[in-house]
Amino acid sequence: MEKEKQLLGVAYYRVSSVRQGQSGLGLAAQRQIVQGFIEHRGVLLQEFVEQASGRRDDRPVLAEALALCRKRKATLVLARLDRLSRRVSFVSRLLDTGVDFVCCEYPSKDKFWIQIQSAFAEEEARKISNRTKLALAAARARGVTLGATGKILAARHKNEAMATAQSYAPVVEELQRAGITTVRGIAAALNERGVASPGGGRWHYRSTWKLLKRLG
Repeated sequence: MEKEKQLLGVAYYRVSSVRQGQSGLGLAAQRQIVQGFIEHRGVLLQEFVEQASGRRDDRPVLAEALALCRKRKATLVLARLDRLSRRVSFVSRLLDTGVDFVCCEYPSKDKFWIQIQSAFAEEEARKISNRTKLALAAARARGVTLGATGKILAARHKNEAMATAQSYAPVVEELQRAGITTVRGIAAALNERGVASPGGGRWHYRSTWKLLKRLG
């Protein structure tokens, strides 16, 4: 009996915010799904994490993942289809790249079925958007000051960013004690150590500068 070919996988995870790791669509949940899927099917070559809205077409991290798949003849592995996108057009473009991909929630489904499922996801996203718009309109009609809500959310996001920065404090302090004190030097050292940025990618000058500013 011919031995089943092992899967060489490249994982792609997408999160909309640094806090999404606490939800069912978060990074930890996606990683657990992919690792459980690939455990008895092959090996995971590399993981890519992108922080981006599902409505965005420009996905530089996804482009990197696809490039690696082409180079190594690997398969792109997604935990869930909606972590790629909720738009049929985006899913169709991925199919047109010629890169093999598998969705862990539908591992046995073909490309035609995936396209149908993406159409359902797009329709659900449209309904959610409409419900949100109606809820906001109703709130305005009741005299609710939505600007106050925006200020609360802005303050919450700022606090979340500060808390995230504090999680990097130990490694930054260690680098500074070792004599690495410039922004570019710390960015390079973090990348060399494989320490991912809050968005899951590499450190650049601006992201490192923001981190150091938040750490004071």
